[in-house]
Amino acid sequence: MAKINIEPANGKLGILTPGLGAVSTTFMAGVMLSRKHGFAPVGSLTQMQTIRLGKRDANNSPLIKDFVPLAKLTDIEFGAWDIFPDNAYEAAMKAGVLSKEHLGMVKDELEKIKPMTAVFDHKFIKNIDGPNVKTGKDKLDLVEQVRADIRAFKKEKNCSRLVMVWCASTESYIEEQPVHRSLEAFEKGLAEGDPSISPSMIYAYAAIMEGVPYVNGSPQITLDMPALIELARQKGIAIAGKDFKTGQTLMKTAVAPMLKNRMLGVRGWFSTNILGNRDGLVLDDPGSFKSKEISKKSVLDFILQPDKYPDLYKGMYHKVRIEYYPPKGDDKEGWDNIDLFGWMGYPMQIKINFLCKDSILAAPIVLDLALFMDLAQRAKMHGMQEWLSFYFKAPMHAPDLYPEHDLSIQHMKLKNTLRYIMGEELITHLGIEYYDYWGTGKESKK
Repeated sequence: MAKINIEPANGKLGILTPGLGAVSTTFMAGVMLSRKHGFAPVGSLTQMQTIRLGKRDANNSPLIKDFVPLAKLTDIEFGAWDIFPDNAYEAAMKAGVLSKEHLGMVKDELEKIKPMTAVFDHKFIKNIDGPNVKTGKDKLDLVEQVRADIRAFKKEKNCSRLVMVWCASTESYIEEQPVHRSLEAFEKGLAEGDPSISPSMIYAYAAIMEGVPYVNGSPQITLDMPALIELARQKGIAIAGKDFKTGQTLMKTAVAPMLKNRMLGVRGWFSTNILGNRDGLVLDDPGSFKSKEISKKSVLDFILQPDKYPDLYKGMYHKVRIEYYPPKGDDKEGWDNIDLFGWMGYPMQIKINFLCKDSILAAPIVLDLALFMDLAQRAKMHGMQEWLSFYFKAPMHAPDLYPEHDLSIQHMKLKNTLRYIMGEELITHLGIEYYDYWGTGKESKK
């Protein structure tokens, strides 16, 4: 198998995040603590996971970061936009995810990261407001301001490449509108200030126009529209999304495949979350919650396939709740009650109580996606990166395909993609060559 030509990861990689809140500051501080003080980047596949090459008995399993040419942590520069003027240290202290002791170890670095004025529209995020926002005569003017920010950051930090990862709040749900259905209509809408063009779309358009890969970490429509998919294809830019898969949905994409693989039926699945960070406050608005609800609820239908297994899953009741509870802060708690049935229809239950730290789970996702998107761009893998579906609640996919939500299949897809671009044999896990099933007496192939 021929290896894909990948441009080397020379120079600095700038990672830009719309949003300088709990997720982005936890990510930035964690990278700084790792490269300066040796903290293990737990949760990061790019930094800690191995990848098997060749046959099982070859015992060849290098670290992913030693197998594919990724940017090094020491070569990363950080930048951000936010509606609040707090620097990264101040924002991290307010977020309350990492301890004052740990933040103090990288305080000087964090304080240097000051947010650029943000694109903000109260129509799309109703429960928060801030003073550090851009003004412009129309949305095209706002695009030009973001593009100028990107160029200025790249020059100031002397970066050779950039990636943008949306780490800001969930925007209100909207249906796809005519302005989203073609690039021509979208660009006309920018000039005319179309109300259906959200801040996240402005960032995505600006990034793609500047040749910067873009990742949507929230559930709202941003990249998954014909206009921006067309633009990414024209410009040869990698795009990915949407909605980081961190807590409850991560559990669903592991547990639901287990139930389906064993052909166990499900009558109902009730899920509720309580959290108290800024994300929880934003999701307390019905419009923002609807964006999140749709991305969270679609998972089970695609995994369990009730149309193919009506006796097991047709009519399954699925309820999702998110409750804002300030005392929790970033310590999100997810409860799942699953009513299932087995042999002869006898009922059983599974109850899951996941007490997690939302930003601690999200931070390594931001790192991995930034590094993998940079790799994809250098390998000229343009357009939507479905191979990164492992990281998303609602992964982007070709319009004529169903999205793959099974966590183990997503993981296999990710690793096989890395093997493919590096010219290595794909792993099928068949393993038939190790066993003499038909009594030929031949030795196993090595």
